[in-house]
Amino acid sequence: MIGIGVAVTGVTVAVLALAFFRSRRRHPFPAHGWLGIVALGGAEYLMLHGVEPIATFFTPIAWSAYILIVDAAVLALTNRSRLHDAPITLARMALLSVPLWLIFEAYNLRLENWIYTGVPKGWTGALLGYGWSFATITPAIFETSDLVQALLPPLAGKPWKISAGAENLLIALGILCLVSPLAVPRRIGAYLFLPVWIGFILLLDPLNRRMGLPSLLGDLSEGFRRRVYGFFLAGWICGWLWEFWNNWSAAKWHYIFPIGQRWKIFEMPAPGYLGFMPFALECFVMYVTAAWLAGWVKRVK
Repeated sequence: MIGIGVAVTGVTVAVLALAFFRSRRRHPFPAHGWLGIVALGGAEYLMLHGVEPIATFFTPIAWSAYILIVDAAVLALTNRSRLHDAPITLARMALLSVPLWLIFEAYNLRLENWIYTGVPKGWTGALLGYGWSFATITPAIFETSDLVQALLPPLAGKPWKISAGAENLLIALGILCLVSPLAVPRRIGAYLFLPVWIGFILLLDPLNRRMGLPSLLGDLSEGFRRRVYGFFLAGWICGWLWEFWNNWSAAKWHYIFPIGQRWKIFEMPAPGYLGFMPFALECFVMYVTAAWLAGWVKRVK
C-alpha cells in the first residue's frame, strides 16, 4: 500500500503548498528556507543512493530541513516566526522535546507497539540519532501548526462553557487513560496505546487552564478555535511525512502492535494514522506544562 501512502502524502503537501502560494505574503521567502529545501533535496538524493551517513541519519536531517522550510514559510506569510523572532525559545523547545518523547518510549517498553532497526550500534552514533530525531518532534509540530494557522481563513466560534466539574471529569479520565494500559496484562495493554495519545490532553490541559497557562480549553472557552485546528491539522501533515520519510530511511521504526498489520501504509497500519492528530494536541499540552515547570512559560491572570 505504498502507492496509497505516496498519494496521500503528495496531496497533503500539494494542498499546503497551493494554499501558501495563493496567500498574500508579507516578507520575501528567507534564506534559511532555501537552505532547508536544498538540504532536504540533497539528503533525499543521497539517502536513496545509500550514501552514508546520510542514509542512516536521514530522519533527523529531513526533519531539521523541514523545520527550516516551514519556519521560512511562516515568516513569509506573517512577517514573524519562531526561528526569526524567538530562536532561544525554539532551541529550548527542541531540548524539551527529547524528554517529552521519552515518556512515550517508556510506555512502549511495556506496551511494545514499535521497534527500531538500522540504528548505529555504537553509543555515540545511537545517542546522536535518537537525540537529534527526538529533538525535532515538538518543533516540527509547532512550526506546522504556525503554518496552518497562518493559512486558515478567519474563524469565529461560540465560547464553550466549561465548568470546574467538567474539568475534574476530564482530569479523572486522563488519569484512567494513562494508568489503565499499564495496569492490565501486557497482551491487553498492547491494544491500548490510543488512550496514551489522549490521556495527557485530558489530564494536563484542564490543569494548564487553571494555572493561567496557554490551553486548548482556555481557547475554546473564549471562542478561539484557531490553535486547536492548527495543531489538529499539523498532526495529520506531520504524521504522513513521518511515515513517508521513515519508509525510505536506513534507520527506521517498525510498528508491531496487534491491530491492522495486514493494512500497512508505509510502516504504519492504517488505523494508526488516526493517532497523529490527538498526538499533536498532546505535544502542545505537554510542552506548555514542561516549559512552565522549567520556568520558561509564565502564568497569565
